[in-house]
Order: sequence, then C-alpha cells, then structure tokens
Amino acid sequence: MDSPDIRALVQTITDNVERVVIGKRREVELVIVALLCRGHVLIEDVPGVGKTVLTKAVARSIGSSFKRIQFTPDLLPSDVTGVNIFNQQNATFEFRPGPIVSQMVLADEINRATPKTQAALLEAMEEAQVSIDGVTHPLPHPFIVLATENPIDFEGTFPLPEAQLDRFLLRLSIGYPGRHGELEMLDRQHIRHPLDTLEQVISVQALIAAQDAIKSVHVAPVIREYIVSLVEATRNHDDVFLGASPRGSLALFNSVRAWAGIRGRAYVTPDDVKLLAEPTLAHRIIVSPGARMRGADSRQTVRDLLGMIPVPGGDPSSNASERRFPRAFVRA
Repeated sequence: MDSPDIRALVQTITDNVERVVIGKRREVELVIVALLCRGHVLIEDVPGVGKTVLTKAVARSIGSSFKRIQFTPDLLPSDVTGVNIFNQQNATFEFRPGPIVSQMVLADEINRATPKTQAALLEAMEEAQVSIDGVTHPLPHPFIVLATENPIDFEGTFPLPEAQLDRFLLRLSIGYPGRHGELEMLDRQHIRHPLDTLEQVISVQALIAAQDAIKSVHVAPVIREYIVSLVEATRNHDDVFLGASPRGSLALFNSVRAWAGIRGRAYVTPDDVKLLAEPTLAHRIIVSPGARMRGADSRQTVRDLLGMIPVPGGDPSSNASERRFPRAFVRA
C-alpha cells in the first residue's frame, strides 16, 4: 500500500469540502473513511448545521453520479428502487431505475419515510443490488448511501429499526460551527453559495484504487483481539439490552484500517480503535430501559467500555483499582 498517496488523496478531498463545510475536518474525514470502506453513513443532527451540504460537497469532489431522495411519509418503495413499465410497442416490461441506482445517494430525512419504504434500502445497502419483480439489478460501483435524520423532531417520523441502523458503517453528528466558523460562513456566502462553484478534485477510479489499497493496512493480532473484546463487551454490559453484532466488529476493523491509511500509516494502533469505536458501534447498541431512565446512552456506554477493556501494549496494573468492570468481565 502506498500510504502517502492515500493521505494526499484524502487531503485533497478534505480541503475541497472545507471550502463549503467550515471547521468540521474530523467529520469530513470520517465520511471519507466510509467511502474508503465502501460503507454507508448516517448523519444525525439538528436542522441547519450542514448535513445535506456535506454530502453534496463530497459527491461533487469525487465526481460520482449523485441522486437525492427526499424521504416523506407518502414515499413508496418503488419510488426508491424503480419499477417495471409495460412497453406497448414490443409487448415487454422495461425496468425504469429509481434514484437508488447511483454511485452516491443522499437519503435526506430518512426517518420520515414509513418502515415499508425504509426497508427498500436494506437489500441495496447490504448487497449493492435491488430486486424488482423477481429480477435482480446490480447497482453502480462504488455504491454509498449518505443518510440524514433529525434526532429532535419526533412528529411524523419513524425510528429506524435495528436492521437498518446496523447497515450503516458510521453514525456521526456535525454540530455547530463555532463563532469564528459561523462568521466565516457568512463571509463566504455573501454573494453566492460556495457549493455552486465546487469542482471535482479526484476521479472515481482514484477512489476505487484507494479502497483497494487500504486492504493492505496491517492489523496486528493483539489489535484484532482488542476489537473483538470491545464488541463482545457491548453484549455483556449490564446497561445494554442488545449489543453490537459481528457486523460491528467488521465495521470497526475496516474503519481503523482506513483511518490509518488516511494518517499515512501502513499499520493500525490502539488509538485508532479508540477513536473509531464510538461512531462505528454506538448506533448498534440498544441501552436497557432502566439505564435510559438513569440518563445512560449508547455513546456513553462505548466510552465507558473503552476505559474498561485493557489496551494492547498498556500497563495492565495501571489504574486497576479504579476500573469498574461489569459482572460479565469478572472471571470465576
């Protein structure tokens, strides 16, 4: 793997996106991590912080085909996947692809669609294909879904089921830009939106080559054990009703390889795992009702577990008396 090339490629994309999305470099890099892993991203935040703008800026930067789906309660599954239409001239049915047939798809306000329509994405996100009337149609390569949702507004929304959430490689929040960033945003949009002039900076072929290159990043056996121990811990924690699935282990494994490549390294460190654990695992965890009543949430649970699981190469005796392990970690 040529790490400097990947690092330079990601630097180019990030710098270009930051012309539009100000002061959110880490969030932009996390989206690029998903691109390198051929994974999907759920951007969960309040309205007006740039969720849709971020996805559009990334799509324009890599020059991929791009479609936007505005999810509403009256949206039908066929409006997403496509439909077969009868052609009277040759007496055959023709497939008219829906907006899901694109390299990059923006699923805007995904939780406003009914569960039936949300389920139309399950096959596409997992297998990169859609099935219409018994016929399977492959999706373009690469295929990536960038979905947005507002976690505050519950009226007229349908929470995403666990099967849907588990198909997202990462969940992240953008947050407010800060005073300096907001002032700079006003200056940049004084005449027109910078998104209007944003240009492509890399090719889709370059992205595909980078996707193949990160597979060469070395993950030591102790790091792999660290990943599996962390995921297993989510299933045994007292505050967790449902822990992360094996897909969560793969998500964390692939994400840390991409993050190492972004940093110009050909190997993964424990700090990479600690950094990517929350965005890759928190949305796969269901906290028990009793824990929610105490104010616990899945993000805090992952942070707690990071403090409980011994870090490879660390001193196992350090702070041992201060660690509080759940009962499942205590060996008989």
